[in-house]
Amino acid sequence: MKGGYNYKLIGKPISFTLAALVLTTILLWAWEKNPFADTLLLPHQRFPMPSIDFFGDFSNNSSKPMKTNGNIKGKDLHLNTAEDTKVVEKFGTAPIDSMYAFSPGMQESNGNATSFQTKVCDYAKGRWVADSRHPLYSGFKCKQWLSEMWACRLTQRTDFSFEGYRWKPANCGIPDFERSAFLRRMQDKTIAFIGDSLGRQQFQSLMCMTTGGEESPEVENVGKEYGLVKRRGAIRPDGWAYRFSNTNTTILYYWSASLCDLVPLNISDRASDIAMHLDRPPAFLRQYLHRFDVLVLNTGHHWNRGKINGNRWVMYVNGKPNQDKKRAEIGNAKNFTVYSIARWVDSQLPSHPRLKAFFRTISPRHFFNGDWNTGGTCDNTTPLVGGSEVVQEGSSDSVIEGALKGTKVKLLDITAISQLRDEGHISHYTIRGKGNAGTNDCLHWCLPGIPDAWNELLVAQI
Repeated sequence: MKGGYNYKLIGKPISFTLAALVLTTILLWAWEKNPFADTLLLPHQRFPMPSIDFFGDFSNNSSKPMKTNGNIKGKDLHLNTAEDTKVVEKFGTAPIDSMYAFSPGMQESNGNATSFQTKVCDYAKGRWVADSRHPLYSGFKCKQWLSEMWACRLTQRTDFSFEGYRWKPANCGIPDFERSAFLRRMQDKTIAFIGDSLGRQQFQSLMCMTTGGEESPEVENVGKEYGLVKRRGAIRPDGWAYRFSNTNTTILYYWSASLCDLVPLNISDRASDIAMHLDRPPAFLRQYLHRFDVLVLNTGHHWNRGKINGNRWVMYVNGKPNQDKKRAEIGNAKNFTVYSIARWVDSQLPSHPRLKAFFRTISPRHFFNGDWNTGGTCDNTTPLVGGSEVVQEGSSDSVIEGALKGTKVKLLDITAISQLRDEGHISHYTIRGKGNAGTNDCLHWCLPGIPDAWNELLVAQI
């Protein structure tokens, strides 16, 4: 009797335990099947987040090792030989509003787990394609913004087939440029180009693209707000600034060929030497950076002994004349400056969170059979005679690419794609009665022309 009594007592807790397990199972099943119950979960509980490895390290997008295709030499930025046409591997379509293209949802071979792969959009790899929608404006009509010397439609040139191409990246899309949509995106924002005359060409290109090359009385000249006025005795102001009043969008350019701070050693003497501070950004940039939403820097072609001596620039570092003979070599001085300003801009980004900063790579020259002062020419007018595609890894401008490594300043890589377009230069064409007869400009570009593609790449990355 006692044994049976104890058995009954032991069985009761076992029955209660089994009942509790069954009830819990039923409740959990109901919870999963009930849509309302699912809404009670927090977002991170409802949607599993990929690990940090999914995103990778995208801050150093310009730091990948450079490999060439054997035709575009990474360090020879002034090649006069054209590249052969290459086949580009197709990677599909990527989002157009980000530098980085993601391709999620790739099924693994077992058919069960889903892995995520990322594809980085390399805008500099792709090909030139004919496009009937180009040019984006008329070289005849954009007189309000376009310098005559760069408006090849006003010259004796007769072949303008070079205008009818656009750049198509290999593994991502670029939206068609539409000026009203661009202005809406840039409402209450300021785009600043700071650099040499090639930067000025990119500025004028964007002004023509944004106005459609039409007279635009609603665009205000706001140069005075930035001190961009013509000084007494000067040929032109140090830059220009225009505002589209309907969207409060400002586009400006400031001339700084070296991206150094230039300070006259004797301000009262116009013939005084000028301190060229290699480690100090231009005063204009330091003063107005807080007003910029997009910054595009460039430098390159003024880094030669003739330009530096002709401008009476004297290299300074740490506020004193440079005593380092190694650093005084032109190539080293340029590299030192490029690295200095890249690091300075990067250091300012945390305190200017809305700013997107770009450093444009060097624009290639195409002097054949000589240089600019030894009879070099660029007479070809047929587009893409040496090929239409870029397949190389890394930028042809390894200096700027290297300087941006480890920073959040973005690379605007236009060197290799422009290398293919030798037919797009000013060449020997001039406006009748103007210009220097017999002189070839194989550095600057006709507008409309290649700098329009630079801006399409810029807009895609803003």
